[in-house]
Amino acid sequence: MSRRILVSILATVAALLPVIVAATHDFIPDFTLQASSIAGRPTLGQAQWRVSGNEIVGVPKSADGGWLVLDKGYQDVEFYAEFRCETACDAGVLIRAERTADGGLKGVYVPFSGASDSYDVTLDAQGKELTRTRLPRATAQFARMAAGPWNNGSANVPGFARPAITLNEQLEQAAHPPVPAAPPVAGPGRAGGPPAPGLRTADWNTFDVIVDTDMVWITTNGRRGANSATNDRMMGYGPIALHVAGSSEVRFRDVAMKDLNKKTEPQAKVSEHFRVQELNDFFYSWGATVGDINHDGIPDVIAGPFYFLGPDYTERHEFTAARSYSPTNNFPEGMVYFAYDYTGDGWTDIICVDSRPIYLYVNPRGESRRWDRYNVVPSATSEIEVFKDIDGDGKPDILFTGANGVLAYASPDPANPTGVWKVHNISAPGLSGAHGMGVGDINGDGRMDVVNNRGWWEQPPAGAGDAPWKFHEVNFGSGGAEMGIYDVNGDGLNDVVSAIAAHGWGLAWFEQKRDAQGNISFVRHDIMGDMSTKNAGGVTFSEPHAAAFADMDGDGIPDMIVGKRLYSHLESHLDPDPNGPAVLYWYRTVRNPKAEGGAEFVPELIHNRSGVGSQFVVTDLNGDGAPDIVVSDAKGTFIFWNQMRPQAKKR
Repeated sequence: MSRRILVSILATVAALLPVIVAATHDFIPDFTLQASSIAGRPTLGQAQWRVSGNEIVGVPKSADGGWLVLDKGYQDVEFYAEFRCETACDAGVLIRAERTADGGLKGVYVPFSGASDSYDVTLDAQGKELTRTRLPRATAQFARMAAGPWNNGSANVPGFARPAITLNEQLEQAAHPPVPAAPPVAGPGRAGGPPAPGLRTADWNTFDVIVDTDMVWITTNGRRGANSATNDRMMGYGPIALHVAGSSEVRFRDVAMKDLNKKTEPQAKVSEHFRVQELNDFFYSWGATVGDINHDGIPDVIAGPFYFLGPDYTERHEFTAARSYSPTNNFPEGMVYFAYDYTGDGWTDIICVDSRPIYLYVNPRGESRRWDRYNVVPSATSEIEVFKDIDGDGKPDILFTGANGVLAYASPDPANPTGVWKVHNISAPGLSGAHGMGVGDINGDGRMDVVNNRGWWEQPPAGAGDAPWKFHEVNFGSGGAEMGIYDVNGDGLNDVVSAIAAHGWGLAWFEQKRDAQGNISFVRHDIMGDMSTKNAGGVTFSEPHAAAFADMDGDGIPDMIVGKRLYSHLESHLDPDPNGPAVLYWYRTVRNPKAEGGAEFVPELIHNRSGVGSQFVVTDLNGDGAPDIVVSDAKGTFIFWNQMRPQAKKR
């Protein structure tokens, strides 16, 4: 009997565990507030707190309302809750709730109003609000410190901050606050700041707030508002308190918290199918490529300001002035790289997207010196580019986003390759952005078409002129990495494989369908969502900013290689899960008639201490028939040697 009881108890506990640690969209909480646990928790003010199923119900008994104080203290924290009001509600959350001398509380108060404002608030011992001071807008979006100059090399950049070293220095900064920044210029859809996301009455709303160092980041119903700066010298610490006021009851569910002071760096893991070689352990670039630089017939690696000579890749040379960066405070200059003999002299040149303008570095033909640089595409604005032969002349062109959001490609004049390249506009203005693009034959006519997150452009026949290509609107996400175009499920039609958001979550493949008239449409099949979704292999990571496609296992079907770009916007919370492991994954494309759409993507971790940048390269470095991977990013520069030799690939 006792054994049966024990088994029953264990089964019950196992069933409850997913509820206790259930993930929100953006994080796995350290603590989830169970409705049944609110009995006995301290309260302040005039409100009644009760339980209704799995919901916590706060009913204000006065206009000032009251507070439910939780018992765990936090300093840097992410808080998530879903809430519902039958009419317009007055509710919020107090963070870093410290006791005052008279027994009250003070802290950072964030209303659930859908606006972007947060406040310093003090309460008396009865929970009555004594003071409310609106916190200033943060002068930085990317840095963790919200006020003061930030030095990025030779110039002070307004709006970024230098971390305070000592408490005295913090007090000195607080005594001499910086001059407030000018308000944002109004424009379409703006009135001095982003519009507040609307709240839904008589329906559930989501609310997420991060208080980290001196920044407050608010997201309501999935929409990020403007950031505020705390004035507690980053030293406030205390529990969290829920607040209800006004006349409407407020229902809360899925209340969850994560301690941001705690960060985990996993033990390094490398797939058994790969051998890792670290070429450099400093942050020099967000991109890498491969080409025969010294004209010896052996591929060399190009990353940041260096080329690394094969076959050992232990000797490096500068082709431009070298400078390393801090992932916390600096954006690197090199975002995307490509190697090709554009001058036609037999020596491989280097293309570098240097913080968006595109430069050609001309190989000095074996001379040990830095290379001459030419700005060949001044108008580029995208964070990724794709190098493919688009026009069918046998030479790779550059696909990019140009001025006014125009998707375009550029080609050199063979007679003047160091001059400004000719730009061919593909799209109408406003249809292209910073992220997500690809090249491939969508409609099977033998010509290269172009895709981005908004749809695909059909390349016209030769001689059609430079008019924009025919556009086919398709929702391929919000803009991710390089997009793959290949036949995923073996039905003879090329599909699209893409990251959904470069600075968010998601991977998916889009199955091409054709009706009786030959019209093309696409069906989305998700591979990975956020932390609240069921994902292939149980794998979840944010910021899939770079991807590449190659047949990694020799089965004749391209696979997807993708990973996380760590600290895309410095060490901040502009992007979800910024401190998640810097992973690199290989997603094997498996044709399976029983899977949704006739195929599935099976992930395998290649490495968990590298990640990706804006672009990387997959190519066979040592001629063994197995594609290798070269990445360069905030963790350094790496080669991942593919150990799946042809004789070992047959499964």
